[in-house]
Amino acid sequence: MNKYFLLIVSLCTTLCPVGTYAQEIVRQVISIDEMFALADQNSKSLRPYITGISEAHEVVNVARNAVLPEIDVSFSLSYLGDAYLIDRDFSHGVNAPIPHFGNNFSIEVSQVIYAGGAISNSIAIAGLQEENARSNLDMNRNKIRFLLTGYYLDLFKQQNLLQVYEQNTEQTRQVLKDIRAKGNEGIVLKNDITRYELLLSDLELACIRIQNRLTILNNNLTTMLGLPDNVKIEPDTSLLSQVFQIEQESYWTSVADQYSPELKQLSLAVQINLHQEKIIKSERLPKIVLFAGNYLNGPVTTEIPPINKNLNYWYAGIGLNYKLSSLYTTNKSSHKIRFTIQRTKEQYDDVREQIELSVKTDFIRYLETYEQLITHQKNVELAGQNYDVVSNRYKNDMALITDMLDAGNAKLSAEVQLANAQINIIFHYYKLLYISGTL
Repeated sequence: MNKYFLLIVSLCTTLCPVGTYAQEIVRQVISIDEMFALADQNSKSLRPYITGISEAHEVVNVARNAVLPEIDVSFSLSYLGDAYLIDRDFSHGVNAPIPHFGNNFSIEVSQVIYAGGAISNSIAIAGLQEENARSNLDMNRNKIRFLLTGYYLDLFKQQNLLQVYEQNTEQTRQVLKDIRAKGNEGIVLKNDITRYELLLSDLELACIRIQNRLTILNNNLTTMLGLPDNVKIEPDTSLLSQVFQIEQESYWTSVADQYSPELKQLSLAVQINLHQEKIIKSERLPKIVLFAGNYLNGPVTTEIPPINKNLNYWYAGIGLNYKLSSLYTTNKSSHKIRFTIQRTKEQYDDVREQIELSVKTDFIRYLETYEQLITHQKNVELAGQNYDVVSNRYKNDMALITDMLDAGNAKLSAEVQLANAQINIIFHYYKLLYISGTL
């Protein structure tokens, strides 16, 4: 029994390090550009749109088949039964033997040489739909990148906040230690110690909440980027030192007009409807077709008695087809497509206006973040100086514990706002890229 127990313990000791290694946290620094590349490669949300491009490309190939000649080949073998010849009043019936073996072979080629532009416009529509599929991919890639940027910068912000809270927690522990020492000497009231214990408890709880938030954000990022669960993403700190272009508001507006996927899709929709209008108009035009064929039939049953031979003949010609009913059936379709074109153009103007408003709003917010950063940097400096003064005064029994609490809260608030301000600049810059369709 002891041998079996030792064997099991030995196996567990051998296997446990393997399990521990499999769950080992791997810290990986990822820049925003690297994150975008991983998303393009691994995001499941983008795969349907990538497949949609391939599907739309095949639709173009199918549409192009209409310019190719049509070739129909037919071959059959049959058994022919004897005929029965009777008068018109169904009397005096006579059996009429027919050669029993029948064969038929035919080949016919036709080529449309003019269809009123229906074929060329159908191909053009298929090409525009393929371009629309690419624009649809760009639009959804833009959305996913902005979503990832939000997670990434929020992760960055929460890490900064955690560092600020941990520093203040450690500082509060030190102050609490000093206060307790004074409490033992009877210099500080028990109520003052309790206040700092409550502050320390709140700071520790805030740290736990931030850590949980970091875990959630990391899970979102690793899932969307296709990374293993044990990877802990570390934002690239060089991002804070990067200089972002400000440009002018008109620059961002012109970029949005040129690259916005939403505007591009509406523009493509207008073009598709214009080609659709041409197809409707083509129904009022004649269709011209060249054709040629060859037939081989046997036996010849059109003669009485039937001739037990093969009859071969060929033909070639040109045909014209005109649908007279289109003169009165296409009017309603033409009116409908005109309203569709007008509605799409109105949608384009509306979306363009909304994008311009969004660009103007976020551009103002972007400039504002720089002013906020300067203000918060000054606030941190002043709050730190105030905290040092109050702390020295408190140590010399020239300030109350409430003054220390107020100074500590002001310092913490200033540091938190500074950490947020640095990230807000980056966020609003990438939001401008998102709105303009260049993210």
